[in-house]
Amino acid sequence: MNVFSLLKSDIESQILGLEKDGVLPAGIDTSRVTVEPPRDASHGDAATNAAMLLSKAAGMKPRDLAEKLAEKLRLLDHIDNVEIAGPGFINLRMADRFWLSQVSKVLEVGTAYGESDLGKGEKINVEYVSANPTGPMHVGHCRGAVVGDVLANLLAKAGYAVTKEYYTNDAGAQVDVLARSLHMRYREALGEDIGDIPQGLYPGDYLVEPGNKMAERDGNKWVNAAEEEWLEEFRSFAIVEMMALIKEDLRLLGVSHDVFTSEDGLVKAGKVQSAFEHLEKKGDIYVGVLEPPKGKKPDDWEPRPQTLFRATEFGDDVDRPLKKSDGSWTYFASDIAYHFDKYERGFNLMIDIFGADHGGYVKRMKAATKAITGGEGDLDVKLCQLVSLFDNGEPVKMSKRAGTFVTLRDVVERVGKDVVRFIMLTRKNDAALEFDFAKVTEQSKDNPVFYVQYAHARVNSVFRQAAEAFPGQDFSDATLSGADLSQLSTEEEKLLVRRMAEWPRIVEQAAIAHEPHRIAFFLTEIAAEFHALWNKGRDNTALRFIVADDLDATLARLAMIRAVATVIASGLEVLGVKPVEEM
Repeated sequence: MNVFSLLKSDIESQILGLEKDGVLPAGIDTSRVTVEPPRDASHGDAATNAAMLLSKAAGMKPRDLAEKLAEKLRLLDHIDNVEIAGPGFINLRMADRFWLSQVSKVLEVGTAYGESDLGKGEKINVEYVSANPTGPMHVGHCRGAVVGDVLANLLAKAGYAVTKEYYTNDAGAQVDVLARSLHMRYREALGEDIGDIPQGLYPGDYLVEPGNKMAERDGNKWVNAAEEEWLEEFRSFAIVEMMALIKEDLRLLGVSHDVFTSEDGLVKAGKVQSAFEHLEKKGDIYVGVLEPPKGKKPDDWEPRPQTLFRATEFGDDVDRPLKKSDGSWTYFASDIAYHFDKYERGFNLMIDIFGADHGGYVKRMKAATKAITGGEGDLDVKLCQLVSLFDNGEPVKMSKRAGTFVTLRDVVERVGKDVVRFIMLTRKNDAALEFDFAKVTEQSKDNPVFYVQYAHARVNSVFRQAAEAFPGQDFSDATLSGADLSQLSTEEEKLLVRRMAEWPRIVEQAAIAHEPHRIAFFLTEIAAEFHALWNKGRDNTALRFIVADDLDATLARLAMIRAVATVIASGLEVLGVKPVEEM
């Protein structure tokens, strides 16, 4: 349970008391009252804006109302001190037993600690990766895959009903290029010397095996056939093969999706036409001429009537074309239909994870979602900036297998999925990321993956030592949850417990902001505080976790670090990273 939510409930109860006393009008709205850690930790454990927000309704000065509310809060036995600051903020300092009670709570519920009913089971669709099925995943896709997958895990922990979705862009020119590239590999498999792969086709050797399969299945049936005879066959075969390759790459990264939706399937099912007609009925489509693009001279611009979506009426910069000059749908038209399809499947809340090169697409998709859903659909778009690969500071440029880029598989097979998943969240998604193979595998405090995993492993090491120091003693979570936690009396211990107790709030705040990197940041912070306390015990025996002649103190400290390890495991579970027992 979020301890700050508990404090908010306490404050709301005291507000009800002020209503009964006639200080506040009955039924006052407390929805905007917040309780959160103060920016300056010296001000206390929590701060609330309640008096500031409610003073107008009470017809009182904020500080006067704060005094009334503070009087009631001081009567609660789990609050040690209440102070009024500035124009009317109330700062609270909680009793030690309030924080220490969370240690027992963690031990009782295990890694479920931090789960929340914030989402109340509301359906939310997280679409991520969604790469063109034209080859293996590259390292850029890797970041979006991790951000999307961890965000979905985070939202599920916060109580949302999450669907993980992959949108297959299998309609359009790029899959025709794929089909032609496969045809060359097919001819090569039949013994033809195809020479260098022509410019414009896909050169990677990942199409060699599909080419061999095609040759084995169909022989020389398509060698001398006209392109219009074999193009559709090769396109369909290539897409199936590439999606199998993509799914296997994602599996190596620990990523799986609940739903795969095909763009080509939407078009063939009439979904694009249906969405178009829906917008047309609403008056959101017209035929017009767009202004010339910025940077083009007027004589380079051919004014041509186009079928346009009134995107500017829904927050976009310009209106957008829905049909090409040949009458076929634009990618944007298909994307509108896809988001309408998600909405019709019951998803009012949608999140798209895009690559950095799709930055210009954000406004139009948010505008389209707003229009197509009548304002009921809420779309959030997260952009993932580029990942630069290095090895000991030297740039890593390409993969032999892909021919032009470093594949996701190359990265995962070299350092492991857990390292990749964690490192991809050491920066916010919209900040550039440097990934150095040497640095992400070194065993030092500068490597956050190692530092967090080492904290978990160190706790397990302490328990092995405790078993030697107290032979036959039960150190199960059930026993530790009954330990006398008042033994945790040093400031270092109290700070570590408070950090641990922040975990449920971190989950909720990260889920609200759709920012999974906050989980990695929190884990790094709590691991650092644990290591700091462990290191102090090396110099000061009074701070060691195992006190040879004092079982009660040992049990209390072991309860504390077991709870810390459990919270770390809970966070790693959200990241899709397995905690290690020893290193």
